[in-house]
Amino acid sequence: MTDLSDLPPARSGRRAPAWPGVPLLLALALWAYAVRHTDVSRLDDYGLVTALHPTFWAGLTVLTTGFWFTVRDPRRPGAWAAVYVLGLLVMERVTQAVVYPTPLYAWAWKHEAVIDHLLTAGGLQTADQVGDMAVYDQWPGFFAAQAALMRLLGVDSAAMFMAWWPLVSSLMLLIPLLLIYRTFTEDRRLIWTAVWLFYVANWVGQDYFSPQSVAYALHVGVLALVLRRFGRSAGQRGRPRQAVWTVVLTVMITAIVISHQLTPGMLVVCLLALCLSRRYRDWVPVVTTVVIFLAWCLTAALPFLSAAMPDMIRSVGDVGANVETGYGATPTGTGAIATSWAARLLSGSVLLLAALGVLRQRVLRHRARPLLLIAAAPLPMFAASSYGSEMIFRVLLFMLPGAAFFAAAALLPKVRTLAADAAAKEAAGRQAAPVKSRGRGIGTWVGLAALLGGTLAFVPAYSGKDRINYFPPQEVALVRQLFDQAPDGSLVVAANRNYPLAYASYWSVDHYWFLDDARSHVDRIVKDPAGTLASDMAGVERPARAYFLLTQGQLANSEMNGQLDEAQLDRIQKSVAASPRFQLVAENGAGWLYVLKQGGGAER
Repeated sequence: MTDLSDLPPARSGRRAPAWPGVPLLLALALWAYAVRHTDVSRLDDYGLVTALHPTFWAGLTVLTTGFWFTVRDPRRPGAWAAVYVLGLLVMERVTQAVVYPTPLYAWAWKHEAVIDHLLTAGGLQTADQVGDMAVYDQWPGFFAAQAALMRLLGVDSAAMFMAWWPLVSSLMLLIPLLLIYRTFTEDRRLIWTAVWLFYVANWVGQDYFSPQSVAYALHVGVLALVLRRFGRSAGQRGRPRQAVWTVVLTVMITAIVISHQLTPGMLVVCLLALCLSRRYRDWVPVVTTVVIFLAWCLTAALPFLSAAMPDMIRSVGDVGANVETGYGATPTGTGAIATSWAARLLSGSVLLLAALGVLRQRVLRHRARPLLLIAAAPLPMFAASSYGSEMIFRVLLFMLPGAAFFAAAALLPKVRTLAADAAAKEAAGRQAAPVKSRGRGIGTWVGLAALLGGTLAFVPAYSGKDRINYFPPQEVALVRQLFDQAPDGSLVVAANRNYPLAYASYWSVDHYWFLDDARSHVDRIVKDPAGTLASDMAGVERPARAYFLLTQGQLANSEMNGQLDEAQLDRIQKSVAASPRFQLVAENGAGWLYVLKQGGGAER
């Protein structure tokens, strides 16, 4: 173990005053005022950043400053640091749930549709029945659990609670993180600063209502269990107890494997990296993970993997696919570019701090080497697959538990080992006198500046694209009206899939997103919108109908990701509106819904 033991004991004869509660309460009061006075009805390209009331930024500054001086004060009980971290989660993860009247993220709405399908169908289905969406039936763990939760709560839709899922998934990570960090240090300053940095640097956005949010929490939990119960010393405590922990480990790994495709692979490389350390050469965790993973891949997931394997093999070593940009993947506009750079700088700063911590803290480099190995283990996955151009973000996410620990060490004083302290006390024949506090030197203020900069940068990195991710109630109502009236076998045509309920009734309604098509066909649509779209939609037979849907979310996604700009999309909408082949079904401030008149596609 290691400890930052160059300060006086945490407990003293006098009771420490309760002043840490003052900045905490002030920060939360400023936050409450900010969310009550934040207007999200007109988001610009900076998302929530420019929409937030200025008192939010003041509250976040007060909270971070209060945390920094509280966690460094040896007189303060560790509970104060925990309360500050919870305050951070409120300001980071609750703000969106409070200021937005509907859940964020088109993918979250997609997962809600999968749960609805599972409840409607009453079981899993094949690709012949639900097409590409069958992949979710081959990894059903998360969806089955949520379906059971909905029945337990008696709610009709997961949309009733999925806006709060980022807070839930963040809280699920707290105990595993504490267990991991307490494996290598007993100093609460290092532990809680690392936890703070982890949450601040976790901007990747995988904490929303999704299988990966739960799988990632279980991944961190498995690492915590292995680090604490499968080391060399733990293995000497008796086989019966170790057998119990092996059963717990197996259950957690199984839950990961049946819920998400990528997380088991990340877990395997992390466990293999731990085996490079002499303290953790217990092959039970990694063998258990590999066996369960292969068993699932060769049975339930085999249909998907059989079809996807050729592309997966071709992508091995294609590092460029992880960093390339192009049509539909290039941030466009000042706001989109600025928020993308904020995210990059935030991650880069944390990684640089982690490297500094490794170089500066020699004791941690030795004593916490297993955590360093875990931080480096996901890097080879960067070359293994592009994962839809998202692998770079996933690698950063899985590196984060270890990177945050060493980054925190870079902000704190030199580390001394507990063993060295004990030896010094024994040699002196008496209890060693603690080193006096060094006061608030320049290192204190530099550390505060770094922590505050990262905390403030989280907001644009995490919420800077909310113009894409937020769907106002009018948009939800418009799309819901579509699926309430669409007969089975109908076709829904839209620019892209960035709208709420985009996958509703996917087992009975077909979808076509024309911006996913080849650029040549997109150009034909731009040149002759009504005529080209009518031809594309002409194959639908009665009683099914063909609908054209254009919404605010699609416009924002297309414009901010470099597909079609506002003028081009406006031209498409006006062309469809003026065409006698289409009939307006509904419209509001968030979009338009048209239906192709029967036989209209054949007219020229």
